[in-house]
Amino acid sequence: MKPILLQGHERSITQIKYNREGDLLFSVAKDTVTNVWYSVNGERLGTYNGHTGAVWCVDCDWDTKNVLTGSADNSCRLWDCETGKQLALLNTNSAVRTCGFDFSGNIIMFSTDKQMGYQCYLNFFDLRDPQQIDDNQPYLSVPCSDHKITSAVWGPLGEFVIAGHENGEINQFSAKSGEVLKKAKEHSRQINDIQPSVDLTIFISASKDNTAKLFDSTSLDHIKTFKTERPVNSAAISPIMDHVVMGGGQEAMEVTTTSTRIGKFEARFFHAAYEEEFGRVKGHFGPINCVAFHPDGKSYSSGGEDGYVRIHYFDPQYFDFELEA
Repeated sequence: MKPILLQGHERSITQIKYNREGDLLFSVAKDTVTNVWYSVNGERLGTYNGHTGAVWCVDCDWDTKNVLTGSADNSCRLWDCETGKQLALLNTNSAVRTCGFDFSGNIIMFSTDKQMGYQCYLNFFDLRDPQQIDDNQPYLSVPCSDHKITSAVWGPLGEFVIAGHENGEINQFSAKSGEVLKKAKEHSRQINDIQPSVDLTIFISASKDNTAKLFDSTSLDHIKTFKTERPVNSAAISPIMDHVVMGGGQEAMEVTTTSTRIGKFEARFFHAAYEEEFGRVKGHFGPINCVAFHPDGKSYSSGGEDGYVRIHYFDPQYFDFELEA
């Protein structure tokens, strides 16, 4: 399994995201640039330039028309995917930590950080109403006074947003009323990443408490737990196999004090049903900050603290693999 190495960032990768077909891979990092790549050969298609701070999050709508990015320069920006033109600029009071299109591509949500005396807010904009964009007035803004949102995704049917908080809580916020529909507190520490399955019925949460967990999207029932001995920065669910991949490593600031072998910078594969680890992939020279499966399940990508994105195409043996129960 020889990886394709994507060198387009000068600082650590914060998020990578495939579009729905999986022909494009978007990557954002702490160096203000949003890159888009062809996932088949790792060729860079272009960049989206405009942010002046670290870019924390990126999302692409279902027909790959628009791209959404959120940044520490206190703005969330909407781009034309094909031309790289900036379509909208939404200014906020603090850094934008998470962002996402709902399935229709008409409604966007993003959450802001709790910093500089400002609350953490979850904002909803309807792109069909240009007035909301011009006035920078979301149709719904939900304050989260207790614990800030560290990761969020849209639930099935675009009815609610599933948000993970810094204290390990997971909440469902209604996109209509903003109220909390359901709560779950299975993690003991901050949720670093939430990624849904391809049909949005389940999602996986990665946490600083050294575990990743599978949940049901609608009921928030806890289904499975995958344990490691390091904080998990990101986790993703395979669209075709009962597998999950997890990336982690110790905190970035502690990296220099340990050797790379002890640091555990591998991507780890677990069987989703048996909760057993069956494989590891080495490669990054630092913690893995984000992982993503290609929508066809034949490859996966990881982005690291070392500023590289690696695309791994699975060997044929991977698809014949059966875990002995």
